[in-house]
Amino acid sequence: MVVFTLLIQQFLSGLTFPIAKFGLDLIEPFTFAFFRFCLSSITLLAIVAFRRPHPPVEKHDMLKLFGLGVLIIPFNQTAYLAGQKLTAAGHGALLFATVPIWLFLAGIIHLKEKFLLRRGIGVTLGMAGVLAMVGGGALKIDNRYLWGDLIILMAVLAWVYYTILGKPLVMKYGAIRVTAYSLSFGSAVYFPFGFYRAMKFDYSAVPWTAWLSVLYAALGVSVTAYVLWYWLIKHMDASRLAVFNNIQPVIASIAAFLFLGETLDLSFILGGAIVLIGVIITET
Repeated sequence: MVVFTLLIQQFLSGLTFPIAKFGLDLIEPFTFAFFRFCLSSITLLAIVAFRRPHPPVEKHDMLKLFGLGVLIIPFNQTAYLAGQKLTAAGHGALLFATVPIWLFLAGIIHLKEKFLLRRGIGVTLGMAGVLAMVGGGALKIDNRYLWGDLIILMAVLAWVYYTILGKPLVMKYGAIRVTAYSLSFGSAVYFPFGFYRAMKFDYSAVPWTAWLSVLYAALGVSVTAYVLWYWLIKHMDASRLAVFNNIQPVIASIAAFLFLGETLDLSFILGGAIVLIGVIITET
């Protein structure tokens, strides 16, 4: 059940990149994010409201949920968009490919998870495979990209700590409530800036199909994939989850090939094979 849920979560997250790319080509990124965050927050709060009554969240935990919201919206999602504007096109993908190794280390350091050699080998092989897939010609050494790369690295670490710091709260309140409250707090922080960008944007050239991209990012990713991610961190070690997270770029690349016409070269085949070997080593 856990592995099946994990594959669904990775599939939904992997589709984010090609589907969101279509919408982001037509809708200004910060405006896109504004509608995504608003729709996902409203949906999640509605789900919480219509579920059976739960014990209220303790006041000191509300502050922690607010902190998670700041991590996931301003420091992860918004920072990524800002950083991507300041760096080379492929650097964002390369830096996000390091998420599994940071998650692996953070789980051991902060959650006191046991170090298992096979997981260490698995996450290292997986990251090497992902870098082989997305790294060909993408890395450009230039001081002009330094600030953008640092901002994206901050976004990467924000996602890692959103995961790690959220685990105790998920164990206490459940994945849906923690996701709903944290995303809503983060969206509230983002709202003034996002609303300003949304009011300035010219919608005349945006086709209705672009809004389907926003809808998927909101409901498919921010609602479904994010809830599943927290459900998974409740039921498995972060160090194990880190290995499986390497599957996501494989799914994204295949989807981009099928729907956007992007090419799959030898580096993808070799990198994808290395990722799968890393997962197999971890699970055997």
